[in-house]
Amino acid sequence: MDATFSWVRGPCPYILRDHPARGRPQPPTGGITLSNHRRVPKRRILLAGAGAAALAAGALTVTTANAAPEAPSVKTLSSGSASKLASKLTSDIKSDAGAYYDAKAKQLVVNVTDDAAKEKVQAAGARARVVEHTLSQLTSAKKTLTEDDVTGTARAVDVKANKVVVTADSTVKGAELAKLKKQLKAQGGKVELKRTEGKFTTKIAGGDAIWGDGGRCSLGFNVTTADGKPGFLTAGHCTTAISSWSDSQGGQPIAESGEGKFPGNDYGIATYTGDTDHPSEVDLYDGSTQAISGAGEAEVGQKVTRSGSTTQVHDGTVKALNASVSYPEGTVDGLIQTDVCAEPGDSGGSLFAGDKALGLTSGGSGDCSSGGETYFQPVPAALDALGAKIG
Repeated sequence: MDATFSWVRGPCPYILRDHPARGRPQPPTGGITLSNHRRVPKRRILLAGAGAAALAAGALTVTTANAAPEAPSVKTLSSGSASKLASKLTSDIKSDAGAYYDAKAKQLVVNVTDDAAKEKVQAAGARARVVEHTLSQLTSAKKTLTEDDVTGTARAVDVKANKVVVTADSTVKGAELAKLKKQLKAQGGKVELKRTEGKFTTKIAGGDAIWGDGGRCSLGFNVTTADGKPGFLTAGHCTTAISSWSDSQGGQPIAESGEGKFPGNDYGIATYTGDTDHPSEVDLYDGSTQAISGAGEAEVGQKVTRSGSTTQVHDGTVKALNASVSYPEGTVDGLIQTDVCAEPGDSGGSLFAGDKALGLTSGGSGDCSSGGETYFQPVPAALDALGAKIG
């Protein structure tokens, strides 16, 4: 289907702007839009957490010298155990082709390109899947496409498809579409083109609204800054555009923006200046919260939850890692791609699994009525860059 990626015009595409006629924040016309949502009447800032899982390797099948060896059984694993086993197996396989978690079957699936690797994977209790391309080949193709990227596109290695999936919005047409198709053709069978409805837009807070200078974003996770002060993470396109934050529209400042990066990455930090309650938890918008104990790395196939001030709480699945999205303002790399919906105003909000913080809402296409896809800045990378820690 034809689709479009869009951003809110102005210094920060995913920030919700005030609309004098309606007395509530509205996105500017044209370009990227931000989600709108009335502020939950709380003064505390909540955090969202994401759960990271690891799976334990199963036992090897032992056979007698004279008996024909039986095919090792595929182990039933938790997402956490599968993650640990995947790391071990892919590091041992020279022609690594990637791995993913089959949440329905509760099995680890490891892509292989030769029989020796297949036997090693099966012996460890995972499901081996023979594919054509190695992860190195696909990563190289993605890098080439990113170096001469087309605005309005996103690129990610899809380990299930064993291809680089390039998603283009409806703004990609005419000469730009012809250029893109030529680039994809040069990569042979390693790439696949998809279209998406709507425009890719940045989304503006664990899940609660934060206001500043006529705009609104969503708080991601409460943290301790590098100098030991309380603060919070949100999207970089929020902190690079807004310097002071309040927990209500037109309210007194409670935090000041600090370091942030956008484009390239999409993370930012703010330090609390007022006496504001800042528990390490995420707002679930049903009167309850999810405690966040730390950060985790997202895994392909993992079930995740997003909380944001416009569309509140929605669930979905991680589709790809290290995705690159080319917004009009520039390209953002290293993103988590999901099928979780989001809308303008959700920018900076929390992506989590259980009690682990996974990501900060960056942007995406579609909405929570028709569906869509959303990209997230990984939290571990943001914490490392900023010298901060959860809580």
